[in-house]
Amino acid sequence: MEIRLKRGPEEPVEIIKTDGPVRAELLVKQYGGGLPYDILAVRVDNQVKELTEILEGDCDVEFLDMRDHGANLIYQRSLSLIYLKAVEDVLGKVTVVIENSLNKGLFTEIKLPEVITQQQLDAVSARMQQLIDGDLPIIREKLPREEVIGVLRSRGYIKKAELLEGRPNLEEATLYELEGYKNFFFGSMVPSTGYIRHFELRKYRRGVILRFPYPTDPGRVPEYEDEPKLCAAFGESKNWHKLLGVEYLSDLNRKVGNGEFKEIALLSEALHEKKITEMADEICRGGKRIILIAGPSSSGKTTTARRLCIQLQVNGKKPIYLGTDDYFVERPETPLDEKGEPDFEVLEAVDIKLFNEHMNSLLAGQEVDIPEFDFINGTKIFGKRITSITQDQPIVIEGIHALNQELTKYIDDEWKYRIYISPFVQLNMDNHNRIATTDARMLRRMIRDSRSRGKTAHRTIAEWPKVRKGEDKNIFPFNGEADVLFNTALAYELCILKKYAMPLLEQVKPGEREYSEASRLRKMLYFVESVEDDSVVPNNSILKEFIGGSIFVE
Repeated sequence: MEIRLKRGPEEPVEIIKTDGPVRAELLVKQYGGGLPYDILAVRVDNQVKELTEILEGDCDVEFLDMRDHGANLIYQRSLSLIYLKAVEDVLGKVTVVIENSLNKGLFTEIKLPEVITQQQLDAVSARMQQLIDGDLPIIREKLPREEVIGVLRSRGYIKKAELLEGRPNLEEATLYELEGYKNFFFGSMVPSTGYIRHFELRKYRRGVILRFPYPTDPGRVPEYEDEPKLCAAFGESKNWHKLLGVEYLSDLNRKVGNGEFKEIALLSEALHEKKITEMADEICRGGKRIILIAGPSSSGKTTTARRLCIQLQVNGKKPIYLGTDDYFVERPETPLDEKGEPDFEVLEAVDIKLFNEHMNSLLAGQEVDIPEFDFINGTKIFGKRITSITQDQPIVIEGIHALNQELTKYIDDEWKYRIYISPFVQLNMDNHNRIATTDARMLRRMIRDSRSRGKTAHRTIAEWPKVRKGEDKNIFPFNGEADVLFNTALAYELCILKKYAMPLLEQVKPGEREYSEASRLRKMLYFVESVEDDSVVPNNSILKEFIGGSIFVE
């Protein structure tokens, strides 16, 4: 049996011969020495597999540590299982909800009569460490669907049971067991608790943050940074979901099945419009004139900016709209990345001096020749947008660096109003299984890439790590600068995105490296009730920016 082994992303391929079938974990123990980080999973012929996988024939194998997205999710799930087991051991069978990402971790709530004490939390943390030190097996068992549903209902995991009940064609489901504690997760685990080396529990308001290493630095838990504005935005979105009556995916599926989808869609859109109206009102009350909008890829920046302009007009203003892309430096001056290719994501790709000069001149009532950037020839074109504004006109500016103080460092702060947008609260699958915001954004981008840029899902998935790397450097560190955070997720959007995304994901073939990620997204969408008729989605919706038909985007 021949195994073409790649020990890591930068490692060469080695040819390994074995006498017969071999367990992936044993292969890691034999050939994983000297690697910088613990191996958590393997990619076998472009599919992410647990280390318990038995390799039975010639295959390509790659070792995966936390720097790989699939392995990172495995770490999070496994840590969550240990956390839930420890809470039950220490506090009894109380309800635990894993809600959303926050402060480089997961915000959770332990439903006790009173807020959890530090002493109780220390006991949970000590029990987790005890479980980890014991290197206890995490047992994976495939069972008939009905049997799994019975176990979940007996434990009070009603939302998990409802999701499985909604998929009668699913014959089997997987339970994971740790020292008698059984639960259902949408994805793989590590073989034993000893693989989870780093974690931290931290009391936060009425909940607990479960913290773990970041993919860019898998060897330690990152320094703690409070994100109070993000926490407040999560609270607002949680209230939205309660108002809609769709706290989890099974709730949404049920409403779709009951013919209540139209009401959910219209209410969701109304909540968005209400938030945009509130921002416009606050801008006008404060006399702000430079409105800066930033957010990661596929957040809906263009639609949000255009809708904000309309609400400002309702307030009697006449805003002008600008994108920072028109202020790129000339192509020969564009910084290069580590591969020697033009890097348009870094701040240095923007002509900061000219941008500030133009904005200050506009604020002063002077006439300005605003450029248009020619992306084909890599140069700014002047003479087409000669503009001046009155003292009452705001300028709405959208761009990835809009919240970076360096971009507007020569503009007086008293004029600025900063908005950070992202679909950062998705409707979770159940109490313990989240739908990552990065997944929602990738689906949005994939659909738009296919529709307007002719890109395959394979290519979108392949480019995503580079997109995420740029966001980590240029966007996420600055969300704390915002005056307001706007969650652009719509509670109903996965029902709409599914019909567009599934055919694209199915085109990714097993022979392609991106197949494992496409397969994971398909499995997630399998549990989403699809809505084929999307005529209820208004033409000014953020969703239309991606599925097509937007009144704001050509």
